[in-house]
Amino acid sequence: MKFNILFLSLCLCFFQMGNAQMNGTKGQKNVNYKQQISTDKIERPKIIVGLVVDQMRWDYLYRYYSKYVDNGFKRLIREGYNCQNTHINYSPTFTACGHTCIYTGSVPALHGITGNDWYDYKYNQKIYCTTDTNYIGKGTKSSAGQMSPRNMKTTTIGDELRLATNFRSKVIGIALKDRSSILPAGHAANAAFWYDGKAHNFVSSSYYLDSLPNWVADFNNKKLAAAYLSQNWDLLYDKMKYTESTEDDMPFENPFKNETKASFIHKVSELSTETSTEIIRYTPFGNNFTFDFAKAAIEGEQLGMRGETDLLAISLSSPDYIGHQFGPNSVEQQDDFLRLDKEISTFLSYLDSTYGKNNYLFFLTADHGAAHIPDYLKTKNIPAGVFVYDTLEKILDKQMNFWYGPGDWILAFENQHIYLNKELISTSKKDIEEIKTKLLDYTQNLPGVANVFDLKNIANENYPAELLENIKNSYYPNRSGDLFVNFEPAWFEGYEKGTTHGTIYNYDSHIPLIFYGWKIKAKEDFSDIKMTDIAATIAALLHIQEPNGCIGKPIKGILK
Repeated sequence: MKFNILFLSLCLCFFQMGNAQMNGTKGQKNVNYKQQISTDKIERPKIIVGLVVDQMRWDYLYRYYSKYVDNGFKRLIREGYNCQNTHINYSPTFTACGHTCIYTGSVPALHGITGNDWYDYKYNQKIYCTTDTNYIGKGTKSSAGQMSPRNMKTTTIGDELRLATNFRSKVIGIALKDRSSILPAGHAANAAFWYDGKAHNFVSSSYYLDSLPNWVADFNNKKLAAAYLSQNWDLLYDKMKYTESTEDDMPFENPFKNETKASFIHKVSELSTETSTEIIRYTPFGNNFTFDFAKAAIEGEQLGMRGETDLLAISLSSPDYIGHQFGPNSVEQQDDFLRLDKEISTFLSYLDSTYGKNNYLFFLTADHGAAHIPDYLKTKNIPAGVFVYDTLEKILDKQMNFWYGPGDWILAFENQHIYLNKELISTSKKDIEEIKTKLLDYTQNLPGVANVFDLKNIANENYPAELLENIKNSYYPNRSGDLFVNFEPAWFEGYEKGTTHGTIYNYDSHIPLIFYGWKIKAKEDFSDIKMTDIAATIAALLHIQEPNGCIGKPIKGILK
């Protein structure tokens, strides 16, 4: 009996000791676990800075290379990840679509921005991409401030960054053009700012802000646009050094209003007025002015200085205005890029001193390229031509009236899309398929037209697959037309002087793309890269979700 009692006592003692050890171990594990989740943090740059150069053809990186300074474009080419074969994968290639695609990783078929303007069957009217009369301007009393990103149907990389950090990150969009700041910034941005030359202010919308921040008001009070325009636009270097351009004042270039010829010196000080400084858009000073505001935004919002990764989306609009006015072979555009090169050098040095050279992620790209001016190409025996705006629509209207009698059979010709009046066709008891077939056959035989596609049946067309895919990527119901008119190479709808963009061809779709800075190693990449890959790559680098309409893939060479 005594032996049994002793044995039971020993068992109970060992059980209690074991139980105490187990409890102690369990408690120690909890402590370690809590320490682990409180100290781990995903490594990210202090700030992402996106620089979109509006209407920058890919070849501008190299056309003027010998004239660039050492630390501007050359620094990016030398030290950055240079994606040499980056193309836009939709058509038409316009400003609003390009800026949206860069930051959403999506295409018009998903994000809904089918052009700068489009005819909308839902509302039976033409729509401007960012107009929103539900909001009022901040910094302006005009309609220039009645804007929002509501027409964009997907998120941007900035939206996803805000979501990923529980909205601690800041996202700001800046450009002279409203659409070039609003669409990149996204729906959940802290703010987007653009320039209203009639108000002499960088402005915003009540969609973002109740009032302009003090730093914006202080910047506007400096009247820097007027200060820049107090000087004339003369060449940066001696005229003899501009050997990559045509002679100055060619007949196919557009002089400024009130100028007799399109040549230097451009006396912009005489073209600016007390009521408007809009002319700054058409000069290299617009780039300087935009960078000035970007620096003010960094300092005013303390971007990248608060322990969270922020995003600053900058777009330089002036190269687009200058390109439209004078063309890609002009002395004006070369001078613009030589000056821009120096501004980029200065801005990169500013980022170095503000954040440290390897603490910011920077990328440079473009929203589209540009065509050579057709009249210039003709002097070199290269086939080219232009449909002056509204000409093609009038030709088609006249033919439809000949076939079917008086009526507004065509509602619009926009973004190379023919929008048919379906209500009139229905009430007139006409066969819409028959009308489309007749119109397609007629239009396809017009000079300068390569193909016409029925957008509802485009999958059956016999055409190069990649180009056909670009057209399909832009079809968004209600905002797209019934027929797509594809011009021959070097043809476009525009003006007789100057140039434009919008087609599926390489001069419009081949864009520069260079990543630089945080975790980026120098390399040239000649693989097939799409504009939609930009947002996907940034998301992968930051370890955040891609924008919700993103179809792009991360650029593998950057991530290795």
